[in-house]
Amino acid sequence: MVRALDRTGEFFALALDTLRASVRRPIAARELLDQLWFVTSVSWIPAMLIAIPFGAVIALQLGTLTVQVGAQSFTGAASVLAVVQQAAPIVTTLVIAGAGGAAICADLGSRTIRDEIDAMRVIGIDPVQRLVVPRVWACVVAAVLLNGLVSVVGVLGGYFFNVIVQGGTPGAYLASFTALAQISDLWVGELKAVLFGFLAGAVAAYRGLHTRPGPKGVGESVNQSVVVTFLLLFFVNFVVTTLYLQLVPGKGA
Repeated sequence: MVRALDRTGEFFALALDTLRASVRRPIAARELLDQLWFVTSVSWIPAMLIAIPFGAVIALQLGTLTVQVGAQSFTGAASVLAVVQQAAPIVTTLVIAGAGGAAICADLGSRTIRDEIDAMRVIGIDPVQRLVVPRVWACVVAAVLLNGLVSVVGVLGGYFFNVIVQGGTPGAYLASFTALAQISDLWVGELKAVLFGFLAGAVAAYRGLHTRPGPKGVGESVNQSVVVTFLLLFFVNFVVTTLYLQLVPGKGA
């Protein structure tokens, strides 16, 4: 229990150090762009491929339920809002954590067991500012960009399967969405993407910097970073969704 609390405190300390180091000069802009390109390049195709069945399953399930209760006209609103608010940020961050985050953890873990991190501290270079900050913010920017892409793909997938497979009406699908959706629904999805991306990058960096010696230690750190990110992701999603539904009134309420 004490060990778990110590690790939790160390993680929050690293997160705060990352935020403080983000506004200090010099800014590793080249490293940030390199990491952003890497995280985006390994994540965007899997994210799109996952978004299509995600949107389709949501649309098909909601379409079946709305037919049963006689509320077919609300299928578009329910499915689109579910994709934008819930599915898109979750899918995006799961892919980023599983692809980009794992690679970041392995990279920092390899540097740690080769004593490169300690060597940087000895010569006066802050490893958090030089290595952690670019990687964390690369995950954040990639999450925001890919969240928009996944939202569009998921909505189109849901629209296609609802209209083509279930015989829904295109006009009713779009009209119900525009009637009930509001701009804050989009903003909460982007806010989740920012938070989830930061968590994915911070957890990967933390586990990489606290890797035990040897290749086995690197492998364990990568596995732990992905698992912990998934757990934090769903917990934070629950908290943010609860606060949003309680504080932001629905359209027409």
